[in-house]
Amino acid sequence: MRSKIIGITVATLVLMALAAVAFGDGRTDGTGTLPTGDAVRGQALFEQRCAACHGVDAGGTAQGPPLIHPFYRPGHHADAAFLVAVRRGVTPHHWNFGPMPAIPDLSEQDIADITRYVRDLQEAAGIR
Repeated sequence: MRSKIIGITVATLVLMALAAVAFGDGRTDGTGTLPTGDAVRGQALFEQRCAACHGVDAGGTAQGPPLIHPFYRPGHHADAAFLVAVRRGVTPHHWNFGPMPAIPDLSEQDIADITRYVRDLQEAAGIR
């Protein structure tokens, strides 16, 4: 039984390592945490850089999906997923929109601020 548990644990660690290599861990500062986001700054950045596709209130448009949706709750798409999406773009997997291109000129802090703003909107909508 012990060897089976060890085997499962090793297999899990190998899969996590492969995923980190393939997809990155979503962190670029090397500390293991994302920067703290500022929702006020995030709102301004969201309105400038994201609202055209995701809607002024993150409710979606004909060009992009709503981020105020259970698909994007923290337990399904962690904050690091937003960072990876902005850095690498997104292949559609929940919606019938085209792929989201990478947005290379946003800093990690910019993305953290936008993410904080979106998380606040989600929380206000009851998405946790």
